[in-house]
Amino acid sequence: MPFSVRRARITATLTEGAEMHTLDDFDFELPEKLIALRPVRPRQASRMLVANGEIVDATVSDLPEFLRAGDLLVFNNTKVIPARLSGQRTRDTSHGSGVSNIEVNLIERISGDTWMALAKPAKRLKPGDVIRFDELSSTVVLKNGGEVTLAFDRTGTMLDSAIEAIGAMPLPPYIASKRRADARDMDDYQTVFAKQSGAVAAPTASLHFDSELLARLDKLGILSTEVTLHVGAGTFLPVKVENIEDHKMHSEWGEVSSEAAAKINDTLKTGGRVIPVGTTALRLIETAAVKVGEIAPWIGDTDIFIRPGYEFKLRMG
Repeated sequence: MPFSVRRARITATLTEGAEMHTLDDFDFELPEKLIALRPVRPRQASRMLVANGEIVDATVSDLPEFLRAGDLLVFNNTKVIPARLSGQRTRDTSHGSGVSNIEVNLIERISGDTWMALAKPAKRLKPGDVIRFDELSSTVVLKNGGEVTLAFDRTGTMLDSAIEAIGAMPLPPYIASKRRADARDMDDYQTVFAKQSGAVAAPTASLHFDSELLARLDKLGILSTEVTLHVGAGTFLPVKVENIEDHKMHSEWGEVSSEAAAKINDTLKTGGRVIPVGTTALRLIETAAVKVGEIAPWIGDTDIFIRPGYEFKLRMG
C-alpha cells in the first residue's frame, strides 16, 4: 500500500501577500516499492528529474549536459556525525532494578559535554535518569516531550571520539523504519567533500556527487564553491500545523566564507548561474544575501523557511 509523505523540509521565509498554502498542498503518494533502502552505486547513477522548459528523465551523470561554463555550483561541506546512539536506562524500583532500551538521536550541541536529543521511547525517561551507551554515560538533565537534554561523562574532543566510535548514522525516518543503520551507511550518508563536522543528518542532494563527476564538471569550466550548514533537528521533525505560515523551522548553524561570497558575487556579475546543490545550501545563501544580486560573508543560526511565493534575492538558474 502506498503511504502519504508530508514534506518536512519545504525550504524558507514568507513573503507579504503570498498565496496561502496548507499542508495538504505538499502531500504526495509514495508507493512502498519505490523506497530505496540503499543508495545506488556509483553515486552519479542516481535518477534525476530535470525541469528546464520541459520535463526530462535523466541521471546525475548527465548533469554536465544541463550546465555551462561559468555556472557556479554551491555545495554544503558539512560533515555528518554518527548521531544515533543505542543505550540502556537502569532505574532502581521497589521491585528491583528496571532496565529499558533507549535510542537517542543527537540534534544540537549545547556545550562541550551537553547535547539536545530526540529520545525513543521518551516516556520511559525523567530528569536524573542515567543512560549508558557502552563505555559512554549520560544523565537526563531536562525533558520536553520527545526531546531530552543529556549531560555526558566526557567533554570536547573526548566526547566526539566516543560518539564516533559507538554511534550509527541517523537514517531518514522512512528508511530507519525498515532497517537498522550499519557500517556501509557511514560512507553512503557522507558527501565526498565533507569537512566541517556538526550535522546530524546528510545534505542529501550532495550525496550524488563523486570525484569522477566533480572532475568532469571542473574540466568543462563549471565552477564550484563550498558553504557550511549543519543539518539539524528540522530534518527529523514533521510539519504538524495545517497552515504552513504557522510552522516554525528549527534553526541551523551555518557559515558563508568571504571566499565563497566573492565567488557567488563574481558569478552573478559575469552572467553565470548560481546553483545551490540542495535545500541546505539554498537556505544558507539566501540568508546571507544582503540585497537582490549580492551576498556577503555570514555566520550564525538561520531559521529561514522558503515556500511558494518567496522572492529570491540571488537569481539562480
